[in-house]
Amino acid sequence: MADVVLVTGGTGLVGKAIEYVIEHEPEGSRFGKRPGEKWIFAGSREADLRNPEEAMALFEKYQPTHVIHLAALVGGLFANRERKMTFLRDNMLINDNVLHTAHIKGTKKVISCLSTCVFPDKVEYPLTEEKVHLGPPHSSNFGYAHAKRMVDVQNHAYKEEFGCNFTSAIPTNVFGPHDNFDLKHAHVMPALIHKCHLSQKNNTPFKVMGDGSPLRQFIYSRDLAKLFIWQMREYESVEPVILSVDENDEISIRDLANSIVKVMNHPDKPEFENELNDNGQDRKPASNAKLMSLIGSEFKFTPFEQALEETVTWFLQNYDNARTGQYHA
Repeated sequence: MADVVLVTGGTGLVGKAIEYVIEHEPEGSRFGKRPGEKWIFAGSREADLRNPEEAMALFEKYQPTHVIHLAALVGGLFANRERKMTFLRDNMLINDNVLHTAHIKGTKKVISCLSTCVFPDKVEYPLTEEKVHLGPPHSSNFGYAHAKRMVDVQNHAYKEEFGCNFTSAIPTNVFGPHDNFDLKHAHVMPALIHKCHLSQKNNTPFKVMGDGSPLRQFIYSRDLAKLFIWQMREYESVEPVILSVDENDEISIRDLANSIVKVMNHPDKPEFENELNDNGQDRKPASNAKLMSLIGSEFKFTPFEQALEETVTWFLQNYDNARTGQYHA
């Protein structure tokens, strides 16, 4: 029987990237579609995965042999601060329904997408896979973080009690085409891209919250897509894997904003508002040593400048249809 791969959250940033890679990599290659393989990219309109009946109906419809579970309620720093309980409950419901339904249906493998916010706030850097449960997460997003942490707990419990092949991935900050560019709820890069665009369009200052000092690791969504495909096909452990560029490739928010200005040909420099409580965590470098030891040194990440330019180009070409909230001007 040919494999059927169900991607939950399949119409979002990472789901669209996986679809792009599957369609554009040579068939039968390491990351390309395999003969007879069927890929299903399901969005929230097809099933509200907070509802167990709708989750079961989705699995009954497609009978997946493998699941890449991306569906989640997500948002940036300020959305997480404002809606901690909503982020906790909705994500716990989604994750529990997907994993329990996969268990009932005998799905061969499930890979769930976590986040580096699952790591403790007070921890020795760099982040590594075994440090997930060593202390409480940062207070700014503890609802989302605890819901995502529980996936790792569930994966181990399903494996120990039922022998399920459930595992997880921990990406760093993802960006790329099809991102959420809503100014209120987006992550830092798409929000800054949108802000810079509106600044140009309206001839207003390009203002950036905070002082620009925090450091982040950014991974291009199409690189991450390849890593999910690799993990589905070649990785067989319940333990999570950090999917990231090297920890030495951290970029400050200040440098990010300046890079966006350069790519978008903005005539002015960004203005930093210097409110320190808007910074979030200063840095949270994650080690990709485990990943690179398994996938091999032949895997290469897209250069950051190229990935940023491709993202900005997509955003400008698709502005009218992109997820930008109510901020069209």
